[in-house]
Amino acid sequence: MKPMNEEHLAVLRRHMVEMIAIHTDLASEELGKAALDERVMAAMRRVPRHLFVPASVAPYAYQDMPLPIGFDKTVSQPFIVALMTDLLAPQPHEAVLEIGTGLGYQAAILAELAGQVWSVEIIEEFACHAGALLQGLGTSNVGIRVGDGSRGWPEHAPFDKILVTVAAERTPPALLEQLKPGGRLVLPVGSEEVQLLAVIDKDAAGQLKTRKLIPVRFSRLETVT
Repeated sequence: MKPMNEEHLAVLRRHMVEMIAIHTDLASEELGKAALDERVMAAMRRVPRHLFVPASVAPYAYQDMPLPIGFDKTVSQPFIVALMTDLLAPQPHEAVLEIGTGLGYQAAILAELAGQVWSVEIIEEFACHAGALLQGLGTSNVGIRVGDGSRGWPEHAPFDKILVTVAAERTPPALLEQLKPGGRLVLPVGSEEVQLLAVIDKDAAGQLKTRKLIPVRFSRLETVT
């Protein structure tokens, strides 16, 4: 069988986005909305997810499922990537901090929507691979460093928005400190067994308001002691 060309892949990406729309509609009561932002959906249609997963699982890249990327980690299912991005609501003038780069798929989506993305990854191989991949795609507004994500990236703080793609028992204090007043943080919180997707808004006075949405399952946040 001949390999798929760009046209085939574009059709599969559109189909993936249609599945995300169905999933969103079905979860509308829990989410409080029946559709995601069209800017987010357009970014999901543009970014080639098949390049951000190992070649062995690339044929499944446009199915709505998480995929293994090595080191017992996965790239989140497209619905969750789209939902977290929609909840974060990154804007073209904003600086976003991402914790947990993986192979760079979520960073690539954020780069389509935000002014600047800073991403921290604890696994060096992932950070190097993601950096080379994004550079190869001509993405110039993502900076990646290897480090403990629970400490954020103080040199570039404060951030308009923060997205955490790994689960923590509680929100790391450093991330809350590095979030601008008026900013928003989206992350999965909870134990290994029970995690909920949380949205934390910080008002102009620095007060925090948290709302928890749907059950999710993410890898744990790894820290360096």
